[in-house]
Amino acid sequence: MRDDDTIDDQYAHEGPTGRSDDTPSSVQVGVLRGTQAAPSLRTRLGALVNPLTRRPSRVALASGVVCCLGVAAFAGVQALPADRLDPVAAQPALTERAQEGVASRGQARTPVTATPTPAATPTASPSPTATKKAKPKPKPKPKRIAPVAGLDRAQMDNATAIVKAGRKMGVPRQALIIAVATAMQESNLYNYASGVLPESQNYPHQAIGWDHDSVGLFQQRPSSGWGEVRDLMDPEYATQAFLSALLEIPGWQYLALTDAAQAVQVSAFPWAYAQHEWRATEVVEAILA
Repeated sequence: MRDDDTIDDQYAHEGPTGRSDDTPSSVQVGVLRGTQAAPSLRTRLGALVNPLTRRPSRVALASGVVCCLGVAAFAGVQALPADRLDPVAAQPALTERAQEGVASRGQARTPVTATPTPAATPTASPSPTATKKAKPKPKPKPKRIAPVAGLDRAQMDNATAIVKAGRKMGVPRQALIIAVATAMQESNLYNYASGVLPESQNYPHQAIGWDHDSVGLFQQRPSSGWGEVRDLMDPEYATQAFLSALLEIPGWQYLALTDAAQAVQVSAFPWAYAQHEWRATEVVEAILA
């Protein structure tokens, strides 16, 4: 008897029908060799397993599957590139990729600043306001010198007008003192109009006199050739007329004040001008200071 026949006889009573399998030995031998009788052998092997021992078999089977999966995973890990396993080891590779221009969302990008194209500046049309001529700045008001030597405001202003007119002509200081002293005697440093000449009252004045046709600070007469009424009522013109006559007198600067003034005015009171010399000097010095 062969070994396979002994196995068949030993477990024949546990088969599904309780009878021995009549499968010829040649067929059984084919099963062992992997021929078409493989299902019959599997059936017999299944009958040999105790139902109580099937659960451990399943556990063993599951363990085997897990082991297989583990081996497969390990094999997969081994198959991964080195730069996917170790970040430190992968750094050179990443750097090389970055140098080669490989884009990565995790890499910081250097912002590119675009150079703006300068826009054409529109030519602004001149506004009506810009084309208007700028208004001339108002002239500063002349400095008003405080009155001295007992003069009031009007008298001090007239004395200042005399000094300014003389300085325009470039006359020396002594000529200015003579002019102020003469006006003190003739008009008390007020700009007189004439009651004889109604025209003179059409111009700025501070008093009205009745000495013939004499007008202005120096009581100059139009009838004597000193000038027009409108001119003689102007303190600057009247002063320049007096100083021009003074400068024509030979050696005027060596004369006493009263003599120099009388040589110009030809007054009925030739010595009256001397009394005003000290006050005139104080006034001129205050204005020229």
